Amino acid sequence: MITIKEVEHVAKLARLALNEEEKVKFAEQLGNILDYFNQLKEINTENVEPMAQAVPKINVMREDKVWPPCDREEILANAPKEEDGYFRVPRIIEE
Repeated sequence: MITIKEVEHVAKLARLALNEEEKVKFAEQLGNILDYFNQLKEINTENVEPMAQAVPKINVMREDKVWPPCDREEILANAPKEEDGYFRVPRIIEE
């Protein structure tokens, strides 16, 4: 079971503002997810060959092509904020 305090800690790390109802809801949901993982631990995998992925990976190669560069002004026209020719984003890390 996940505690409300643990949900608050994860929310703080993710910079999420949760109300009390959401904290209770997410504690229950995260607890259910962990219960499911515990069920997976009980599966007998003795005769299953270890693998990194269930579907074989196929590397599709293509020829490299040189493309003309995009126009900076055209790209920045889609930016919510721009400063000195660069995207301006909100600060998320405190000093």
